[in-house]
Amino acid sequence: MKLYEKTASELSEMLAKKECSAVEIYNDVKSRIDSVEDKVGAYVTLNENALEQAKEVDNARANGEELHPLAGIPIGIKDNISTKGLRTTCSSKMLENYVPPFNATVMEKINSAKMVVTGKMNMDEFAMGSSTETSYIHLTHNPHNLECVPGGSSGGSASAIASGEAILTLGSDTGGSIRQPAALCGAVGMKPTYGSVSRYGLVAFASSLDQIGPMGKSVKDVAMLQSLICGYDKMDATSKNIAYPDYYANLKNNVKGLRIGVPKEYFGEGIDSEVKESVYSAIELMKQNGAEIKEISLPSTEYAINTYYIIASAEASSNLARFDGVKYGYRAENYNSLTDMYEKTRSEGFGDEVKRRIMLGTFVLSSGFYDAYYKKAKIVQRKISEEFSNAFKECDVIATPTVPSSAFKIGENIGDPIKMYYNDVCTVTVNIAGLPAISVPCGFDSKNMPMGLQFIADKFCEQTLLDTAYAYEQLSGGFDVITKKF
Repeated sequence: MKLYEKTASELSEMLAKKECSAVEIYNDVKSRIDSVEDKVGAYVTLNENALEQAKEVDNARANGEELHPLAGIPIGIKDNISTKGLRTTCSSKMLENYVPPFNATVMEKINSAKMVVTGKMNMDEFAMGSSTETSYIHLTHNPHNLECVPGGSSGGSASAIASGEAILTLGSDTGGSIRQPAALCGAVGMKPTYGSVSRYGLVAFASSLDQIGPMGKSVKDVAMLQSLICGYDKMDATSKNIAYPDYYANLKNNVKGLRIGVPKEYFGEGIDSEVKESVYSAIELMKQNGAEIKEISLPSTEYAINTYYIIASAEASSNLARFDGVKYGYRAENYNSLTDMYEKTRSEGFGDEVKRRIMLGTFVLSSGFYDAYYKKAKIVQRKISEEFSNAFKECDVIATPTVPSSAFKIGENIGDPIKMYYNDVCTVTVNIAGLPAISVPCGFDSKNMPMGLQFIADKFCEQTLLDTAYAYEQLSGGFDVITKKF
């Protein structure tokens, strides 16, 4: 087996036993990137200093330094996370040449652990999309079928895991943007509790919904990375100052007595029959091994998509107002006045999907429509949160499909915003309520494309969430993440 096919936990053990070096791991991953990146398109920018980072790890180990378990492990970073000295574009013309002068807090943690940053991952422009087709840079393809989308907006992060171009990756999740591409690419992806991972240095889309989170080949890998990046940060006003455990060290493989809620609203019309069957089979497997299954109801789920897109678009219109051609980023070349410069810069610098959401957000916040749309959406948000809180009084975790279907063909839905938005129907409620959730592979459909199982837990119950996902992964025997189609 190639080193790029191994999990982060396996490579960590090999490094500790000196069975391989950080340079050998990086070189193997880089060789894989060189051989398949032209087909996959997972990266926006490669890190030219990655080999030096790997050498530093090997030197530190040779000198007897005590290293973090993830030291020397290659990681790809979504291109909306600020990386000092390394281009951060948000896959937009607006920031095509932007090089940040500072690191996001998660990057400071990754650097302090001496992980090897392979580069920045492609994404939907400003994280707005469900297929990575709105990227200004290029298309990203699903390694399981290059004619299909990898999901989005963290499509590059997920496709890199499935193609072997990274061992771990970071994504961001505003309405399912980690979990949805993880499901479509057969990876494991987690959206942590809102406030558990610092958002300082994350280019904001919808500030009350955004959350950075990990992706990997296995639940162990995700637990390792989450343990590193979580924690209080005084630079983030929404960061929660509580004690965070070492999720990896505390992982348990046991579902006996676990109460799993199954909400009927997530298995209705619009969910593919093969997805339903696969998720129900996974739930039955856990039941056979001692889990207690409870049918529950989350009735406000039917309003979740509308609520999400009102809130997210409203916050996006505010957050993206800063991109005006004055302070940084793209500026139109020809204009007649300051107002003309604003208009041309934003017209030329933003793509269609970003413009659509800015216009929608500006509309729902405008005089005469605020009460009719935004205020009502915030009321429904509170109702959704209350329903989840009540559900967790009778169950430990909730199990649902991650995505209504497996990956669709590139170009198939991009012209229909409603179809594209429906891809997030199973995931947006988690962000609305600020909960943690994880997607794990649960099989392949008749087209041999991956399907995802989502577990949702109560706020700051990531240990329960990871334990559940890990136990299912062990019961199912796991699924081969790396595609061999190249």
